[in-house]
Order: sequence, then structure tokens, then C-alpha cells
Amino acid sequence: MANAASGMAVNDDCKLKFLDLKAKRTYRFIVYKIDEKQKEVVVEKLGEPAQSYEDFTASLPSAECRYAIYDYDFVTEENCQKSKIFFIAWSPDTARVRSKMLYASSKDRFKRELDGIQVELQATDPTEMGLDVIRGRAN
Repeated sequence: MANAASGMAVNDDCKLKFLDLKAKRTYRFIVYKIDEKQKEVVVEKLGEPAQSYEDFTASLPSAECRYAIYDYDFVTEENCQKSKIFFIAWSPDTARVRSKMLYASSKDRFKRELDGIQVELQATDPTEMGLDVIRGRAN
């Protein structure tokens, strides 16, 4: 179902892969892109559970917008293993204006499709989603 505001549909695979990440921990991260020809959000890249945060950030294009999910594992001060699911709206300053507007207008609807996001980040350059930022937002 397309959204009247942005006209973007969400491919079923987006939700299925997200459920795999959330329930089965099949992936460390998922990168989504908007396919402008198909007018829908699709899965672009899946990160294996063993991949690092650096692998994740390296998979985001430097001059194009993306949505991403990252499953962040951490240990609390009480020494408990925890994980948080981050939604990252990647919108670099160097991306095309039309692309930035498309991603911004479709974001809320897309996010609603993915039930279980715990933290949201908006990033326009890599420092805004550095591991220190992720760590700070996880606690």
C-alpha cells in the first residue's frame, strides 16, 4: 500500500528481514533503499551476525540516503547482556535534495512497518552515528 504523502510502498521483504533480525538475530544490520522506479522501499544489504559496526557504516553510501537497522549488543553497568534495535535515517549532506526529501517524507510510514525499533537516529555525516553515539543512546 503506497502512502499518499510520499507514494512509497514497502516491499514485504523489508518486514520479513526485520522480523528475522528481531526474533532470530539472523542479521546484524539491514540497509534499505528507496527504489524510485518501483516506488517502494527495498532491502539493499544484509549484514551477517559476525559483522562489526565498522562493516555496517562502510555499507552506507557516502552520497546517497538510506534507511538502516542496526542490532547493537552491549553490556550494562550491572553486567547484563542486552541489545537495542536502532533505526538510522542516513541522509548525507552530499545527497541529492530530491532524494533527501523523498527519504524524509517516507521515513515515518516506513518506520511504522517495522515494529520493535527502540532507538532512532538521524545522521547527515558519519560522526552523528559513531559508535560512541550509539553507545550513549543505548543506555
